[in-house]
Amino acid sequence: MNTRSLVSITDYSRADILDVLQTASRFEENPNSNLLAGKVVASLFFEPSTRTRLSFETAISRMGGRIVGFSDASSTSTSKGESLKDTIKMVDNYCDLIVMRHPLEGAARFASEIASVPVINAGDGANQHPSQTMLDLYSIYKTQGRLENLNICMVGDLKYGRTVHSLLQAMSNFSPVFHFISPRELEMPASYKLFLDKLQIPYHEHRELDEVINKADILYMTRVQRERFADPLEYEKVKNVYVLRNSMLAGTRENLRILHPLPRVNEINEDVDENAKAYYFHQARNGVYTRQAIIFKALGLES
Repeated sequence: MNTRSLVSITDYSRADILDVLQTASRFEENPNSNLLAGKVVASLFFEPSTRTRLSFETAISRMGGRIVGFSDASSTSTSKGESLKDTIKMVDNYCDLIVMRHPLEGAARFASEIASVPVINAGDGANQHPSQTMLDLYSIYKTQGRLENLNICMVGDLKYGRTVHSLLQAMSNFSPVFHFISPRELEMPASYKLFLDKLQIPYHEHRELDEVINKADILYMTRVQRERFADPLEYEKVKNVYVLRNSMLAGTRENLRILHPLPRVNEINEDVDENAKAYYFHQARNGVYTRQAIIFKALGLES
């Protein structure tokens, strides 16, 4: 196992998080380099992705690296029955770093234990999405000027939303207050609430967004994920339970910023897009700089 892997956001200490954010800021100032000259990065996406895959590949390209891999597992030997272990052992021979998305929870940890090169988890089922969390933290820091003592409101699919799970764990380093807004069927899992209880970090649960929106520094909207539901009827019951509209922002704090890991479906109305508090498209752009910083750290590079 390579100790430079990033599988869970808990692989980073508070100091690691701050170091990566500082490095991301330097990449934003100067995104183009040859730091990955002669390096090959394997991009293994066993599950569909647009922003994560493209931003990783943009980050690698801007650093002068080369990319091998796939964005459709059906075109690989896994469709012939090859195990994940054999796929990772094979790819490990060809590259300096593996970026992997997989639908099964724990797949990235398993890969990191097999590979000799670092593994970056680009999402494993409903479990973790640490690179998304780092770009979320960078976006929060850029818009708020700090990470400490913020009111973080998480809205929507808190049960299956790997982005909120990772963000909760990362923000626990910075004395937040959390507000969880979800239907009962999509509540934050008990394991994450127990995690906060042990750290004595306050959180409050709500059913209605308007109960808390005016208290928020960060409003983190999420999509109800059709692909996580075995029963289509259960998805239909909750898919549009929260829809953010521009009129709802009238009484909110001036510093409020709206984040979303994207893609959105109906949970943010398009009339919000022109509001200065909407930050989700800027947030996506921040993904390139943050993922450059993560790669930089994983490979132990020096600028």
